[in-house]
Amino acid sequence: MAWFRRRKPAAGGRTASRDDLRHLEEFVRSRRGVEGFIEPRTTVTETTLLLIAHDGEWTRRRVDDPQVARQFAHKLSMPIYDVALVGYPQRMRDYNARNKSNGA
Repeated sequence: MAWFRRRKPAAGGRTASRDDLRHLEEFVRSRRGVEGFIEPRTTVTETTLLLIAHDGEWTRRRVDDPQVARQFAHKLSMPIYDVALVGYPQRMRDYNARNKSNGA
């Protein structure tokens, strides 16, 4: 199964890499309660997979397309959502607010 395919990047962007997927997999394996959120491709950025842990900690990396994100989530038995349909969870905003107030 191909986890990434080379394609023309969005304007000013780059395509997904194996390192991107390794980073995402490490995030899932090292945290609990991780859920995935697919962020659609725009004219400026590629499709991205946003991962959010139970405490709101998050990371995002490029993926080739939404199907690759879904396959990744299925492989790791992780829930996955389309952010355009469900929005960003409150725990992510709370995490960002906590870190901003801590000077991080």
